[in-house]
Amino acid sequence: MSPSAELHYKTIVELAPLIESRELSPVDLTQEMLDRIELLDGTLKAYATLTPELALDQARQAEQEIIEGNYRGPLHGIPIAVKDLCSTAGIRTMGGSAVFANNMPDFDSTVVAKLRDAGSVLLGKLNMTEGAMGGYNPKLQIPENPWRRSHWAGASSSGSGSATAAGLAFGTLGSDTGGSIRHPAAVCGTVGLKPTWGRVSRYGVMDLAQSLDHVGPLTRSAADAGIVLQAISGQDPNDVTTLSKEVPEMLVGVGTGVKGLKIGWDEDYSTADMEPSFARAVAAGVRVMENLGAEIVPVKMPVILREAMTAWPVICSSEAAVAHSTTYPSRASEYGPFLRGWLENGSGHTAVEYASAHGLRLELNGGLRDTMRDIDVLACPTTSRASYPVTPEYLYGPIPPDRDPWSSRFTVPYDFSGLPTIALPCGLNDEGMPVSLQFAGHHLAEPLLIRVGDAFERATDFHNLHPPV
Repeated sequence: MSPSAELHYKTIVELAPLIESRELSPVDLTQEMLDRIELLDGTLKAYATLTPELALDQARQAEQEIIEGNYRGPLHGIPIAVKDLCSTAGIRTMGGSAVFANNMPDFDSTVVAKLRDAGSVLLGKLNMTEGAMGGYNPKLQIPENPWRRSHWAGASSSGSGSATAAGLAFGTLGSDTGGSIRHPAAVCGTVGLKPTWGRVSRYGVMDLAQSLDHVGPLTRSAADAGIVLQAISGQDPNDVTTLSKEVPEMLVGVGTGVKGLKIGWDEDYSTADMEPSFARAVAAGVRVMENLGAEIVPVKMPVILREAMTAWPVICSSEAAVAHSTTYPSRASEYGPFLRGWLENGSGHTAVEYASAHGLRLELNGGLRDTMRDIDVLACPTTSRASYPVTPEYLYGPIPPDRDPWSSRFTVPYDFSGLPTIALPCGLNDEGMPVSLQFAGHHLAEPLLIRVGDAFERATDFHNLHPPV
């Protein structure tokens, strides 16, 4: 099979059998992706570093292995890319910062090594906000949202969201500390899966806030997210925070539907202060699940939710100051205004302030356990708004004075608690921009979330919407 004009929007599930049967060459597929990146990425700026020679070498190796009967699994020969905070041996890893522009690791992060062991093809490293926080370093590029120029591409894993949505990779890795797998997935119209904290190793991944950071996939289907998560999950002796629980078969429930599943729904939480067309799309998505046989169970989010959102900046900035202690404040002038301000804030918080914030976090976690006690998953929007116009001056600038922790009410609670969630495209708003439905599960419930996402996709066509590129 030769590459076609629409091959770049295929899913991993669709491509893997073609590669295994040798109908599709990994080399041809990789070359098609490199050609598409060359055509589009000058505008989209998703990639920080492209690795074409490595990619073609890995594709040739994959093809030869498959010819010899050594097929490794569904990622074998599949071109992917990773956020540029995942260390890669001999390939620069900048973390979105000019401070690390010359950082050349001599080892692979565990997630990169696991993707390589699965036989995937590394196209390159993806642009991101500086240090995985909110703003960009003025010396580096800002990824564009492929749906509309000069619109927000979703915070720190913005390059991952842009590349996945635009057909510049078949799957990508992002990181999520306050929503940065799910925000770019949501506003770029892809699937984003934030795993349980500890499910995926963070070894070799630059820290923003150790107690909040998660690494996970952005893909174009729920099953694809499961395939990538399967490859990168598991206990790692290099990261003592990884969980010892055996990694299950992530796709075990795919195709089995959601009949009898209990889905929690707090209508006030999910619709208040929301753009009406976004809120309608999310509510319609929940009705889809009800029509498939799920039971929609009214629930209430913890009353402390709004107050607890104010704890996130204190915890994140304080832990970020620790993560950057070898370069800040000694190299403060090389940081961009946003991250420099964030680190300054973090350095100024007292132990009492951090402890108070941590107490709010624990209280919210307990309340969330109570909210989810009698349900299987919780449904809500992924973001508080769809993509919106932005300017380089805004994104390269300091922390906005009107930055409101409440805007992250659909993502931060699940970073605080370490609960897994999946973000799914559920339509377009009145402005023609993607909107997203999120399901949160209990700890280690990723297979169930993938099953839920797969059921939603089988009943709808939103995951087949693509940007005009």
